[in-house]
Amino acid sequence: MSNGRELLRLNKMPHIWCPGCGNGIITSQVLRAIQELEWDQDKTVIVSGIGCSSRAPGYLDFSTLHTTHGRALAFATGLKYANPELKVIVLTGDGDSAAIGGNHLIHACRRNIDITTIVFNNSIYGMTSGQYSPLTPTGSLATTAPYGNIDRTFDLSQLAVAAGATYVARTTTYHTNQLRDFIKKGMQNKGFSVIEAVTHCPTYFGRRNRMGGAVEMLNWQKDHAVPIRAAERLSEEELADKFIIGEFHNKPEPEYCERYAQLIANTKGQE
Repeated sequence: MSNGRELLRLNKMPHIWCPGCGNGIITSQVLRAIQELEWDQDKTVIVSGIGCSSRAPGYLDFSTLHTTHGRALAFATGLKYANPELKVIVLTGDGDSAAIGGNHLIHACRRNIDITTIVFNNSIYGMTSGQYSPLTPTGSLATTAPYGNIDRTFDLSQLAVAAGATYVARTTTYHTNQLRDFIKKGMQNKGFSVIEAVTHCPTYFGRRNRMGGAVEMLNWQKDHAVPIRAAERLSEEELADKFIIGEFHNKPEPEYCERYAQLIANTKGQE
């Protein structure tokens, strides 16, 4: 396997991400997954909205779309409708996907269209200076929550399961091999897949919440992530400051574009 340089737009470097940002870790695992699955570079499309994570497609040498805030899944859905043979990946952030883009997310899950969505969950709006997002933990500090966030957070993975996604998993930028494995499984799922990648933002979330730099935040992920099976043996009190990682749902169901094509064929047969 090559070093992946042919998958990058090197003329767009250096990237804009802060030193220690986890977005590069997630992006590298997406590229490794594409390589290992031997996806055709010319038939793979990568779509994003707005935010730090959404800058990733600009560095990737595929057909890419950098769209408006929260609308990545709407554009990706249109692409998949028009060209079902394309492999479509959405790279999005916690604000982009769970706030302004939340409605698109739940309906993409409901339709079960064949798109792989990777959510860069750094618990903050990083590009716009650290406002709290729907995934900012309760009690955490942000520029728009200087005394602590009082909102309850979404469990994005469980939301995706409830809305109908057929593959859902969560892991962290510390667990890189598991992250790549989950991304590959999501890409291979013939339906809508959500991989929530818990990542770190040392500049805004880490600094404001006194969590230290990138190394300390990665170690925090290691110490606070609990695999699903282990979590089943723990009490609510023991899980109070932890979060669960693993595969939450893997149940293939009929895919939307295939059902739509069958509907057209059936309709023509009735003419």
